[in-house]
Amino acid sequence: MARVAFLGLGVMGFPMAGHLAAKGHQVTVYNRSAAKAAAWVARHGGTSAATPREAAAGADFVMACVGNDDDLRAVCLGPDGAFAGMGQGAVFVDHTTVSAQVTRELAEIARAQGKGFVDAPVSGGQAGAENGALSIMCGGTEADYALAEPVMASYARICRRLGDSGAGQIAKMMNQICIAGLVQGLAEALHFGQKAGMDGAAVVEVISQGAAGSWQMVNRHKTMLEGKFDFGFAVDWMRKDLGICLSTADEIGASLPVTALVDQFYKDVQRMGGGRGDTSSLIRRLNEIG
Repeated sequence: MARVAFLGLGVMGFPMAGHLAAKGHQVTVYNRSAAKAAAWVARHGGTSAATPREAAAGADFVMACVGNDDDLRAVCLGPDGAFAGMGQGAVFVDHTTVSAQVTRELAEIARAQGKGFVDAPVSGGQAGAENGALSIMCGGTEADYALAEPVMASYARICRRLGDSGAGQIAKMMNQICIAGLVQGLAEALHFGQKAGMDGAAVVEVISQGAAGSWQMVNRHKTMLEGKFDFGFAVDWMRKDLGICLSTADEIGASLPVTALVDQFYKDVQRMGGGRGDTSSLIRRLNEIG
């Protein structure tokens, strides 16, 4: 069993850190809101720390699941950052979805200090985190990944190294590109069916068994038809992720026309006051304009 620090106790990090404690790891948590850290300790045991540096002191692994590039830099760097508390040979595992650029920047700093670094963004949403069934896409050295993989297994359905530093983040971008197109297609199909007077749930029961089937269709069609959008990843966070995808596409010369269009559709949802709703709320936009 390892000594683990977990930084960031949002809807994903809170249950992920809980799985580590349930597996017998010695867990210290840090969160910007101390109340959230106290609530985690009350539920799962372990300890909390006032700064990332204090949480990371003596840890074999430091896991992070925060908001964006700037948040990640803030918990890693500076006199109170995790890197200042980590010992030689400790491994930092980043579950945040961030740019490959900041990943490579921080990995280089960590390795210059004798510490490991694995970028390990996750997919599976809040339900996947709560059920310990996340897909984890990793980048980093083979040695760092080999050390961290047994710990990540505490909350993973599948965990795989896909290349050097940044490869995990590129894979997560591919994941979000797929989701954007899938959800828009599902939203249009359900909207179309409603306008045509069809029983959307009955149709999905049939078509989900064929070539049109997807995780989004199986898990989101009912709530989309009911106009309920508080079951998953928020639109505000999806726009952050799609912004990373589109910026990276410009850097590498990739063309993402559908992704760019769906990003603008999500912008419309934000303007409608739906930024905190889940990504399936694309159907709300269609219903309100059509």
